[in-house]
Amino acid sequence: MIDKTRYPIGPFVPIHFFSKEDRDKLIDQVLLIVPDLKKLTSHLTPDQLQTSYRVDGWSIQQIIHHLADNDMNAYLRFKRALTEIEPMASTYREDLWGDLHDYFETDIETSLILLESLHKRFYTLLHKLNSDQFSRTLRTEALGLINLDTALQRFIWHNHHHKSQIESLVIRNA
Repeated sequence: MIDKTRYPIGPFVPIHFFSKEDRDKLIDQVLLIVPDLKKLTSHLTPDQLQTSYRVDGWSIQQIIHHLADNDMNAYLRFKRALTEIEPMASTYREDLWGDLHDYFETDIETSLILLESLHKRFYTLLHKLNSDQFSRTLRTEALGLINLDTALQRFIWHNHHHKSQIESLVIRNA
């Protein structure tokens, strides 16, 4: 049984065959992530930003900083998959990164600015790739060998997953 508080949109399930139009819709979502996050967090107080979305879960502030770290890694994974043969995607201890002092001492606006710039670069890269390029592959510890279509789906899912965690907390505390 999946924990709906931890996974409000459910687990990641890739779609293996989808159209160029489906891919384009995913790519367009990249530029919507930061405006959605800003809308969700703009009215929150510093204390609310420090609130965990669940018991033993990250605070909203930690989630925002995690998204910046994760999305930088995702962008680099794409670049490596486009320029190397089946690279192994680097992993990192997100659980431990979330406990580093920068997650607590840095204002979320810093990570939102970083995400906004990064997502513009990522969108620029993605929207001109062709189907053959999206077929390129990389290896991940979590998912094994995946192509860039799956990596794009995972990227969008991951952002929606954490956005939904923030939304659920905001709704519960309304």
